[in-house]
Amino acid sequence: MEEVSLTEVKIPGLKRFARGKVREIFDLGSRLLIVATDRISAFDSVLPTPIPGRGKILTQFSLFWFRYLKKIIKNHLLASNIREYPNHLKGYEEILSGRSMLVTKTKRIDVECIVRGYLAGSGWREYRERGGICGVKLPNGLREAERLPQPIFTPTTKATSGHDQNISFSQLVGLIGEERAEMLKQTSLRLYREALAYSLSKGLILADTKFEFGLLNGEILWIDEALSPDSSRYWPQDEYQPGRAQKSFDKEYLREYLRSIGWKGMAPAPELPAQLVEELRGRYEEALSRLTGGGIN
Repeated sequence: MEEVSLTEVKIPGLKRFARGKVREIFDLGSRLLIVATDRISAFDSVLPTPIPGRGKILTQFSLFWFRYLKKIIKNHLLASNIREYPNHLKGYEEILSGRSMLVTKTKRIDVECIVRGYLAGSGWREYRERGGICGVKLPNGLREAERLPQPIFTPTTKATSGHDQNISFSQLVGLIGEERAEMLKQTSLRLYREALAYSLSKGLILADTKFEFGLLNGEILWIDEALSPDSSRYWPQDEYQPGRAQKSFDKEYLREYLRSIGWKGMAPAPELPAQLVEELRGRYEEALSRLTGGGIN
């Protein structure tokens, strides 16, 4: 049976906490319910064509990585099995199963902690212009997609609308203090190095990613999503060749298509052709399969 896309989450009595481009978050007191829809966005706009099952795939990435990397830092995940959810949610398995997480509510630290291990995307463009990224000087002569000598930490502000803004580490210190900034930097780098090593063992290159953190009673927790293709750039290792753009398992393939038809984010957003929808879903599924050895649980 063909999977029906979920683009809106409607559960009577639930108070919405936040609504992102993909995820809908509901307030359960000291906990939150995060539901990943099948919506997809590009250039800060939600496209009218959903990708069937995409929210489930993204959720499986997060569940895998939150569990695998919990040895490094505590995260906000409490449960993903609907049988462990509050009783008033147990009648909505069709909506929630496979695409939701019950998490601890924290006070979000309003920065995105980006780690780059390879030179790609906006980092590659900034390097060509300035010889570095977010104030981090890099060696001369690096090629597109080349592995960096060491992973670098390049934080951004967390914008509620529009684009996030790149900031230097010293600016981050000014925002949240030296001790907390240093902890976010070192934790992000540890998470990335561990995730990269595991990904490489499965034939995937994790080129870059972003992390978000929150505070609970003074303790820092890893929150939001975890190393999904929406927040991370994955490449197949067996096709990797520095000096050019790489085949990707993330949304870069979608952005390339949108650039090819001349769309850069102005309304109205275009419908996506069926073949592209299938290709996008297939790339997400392939990356999940390579990473975990299986598909959607």
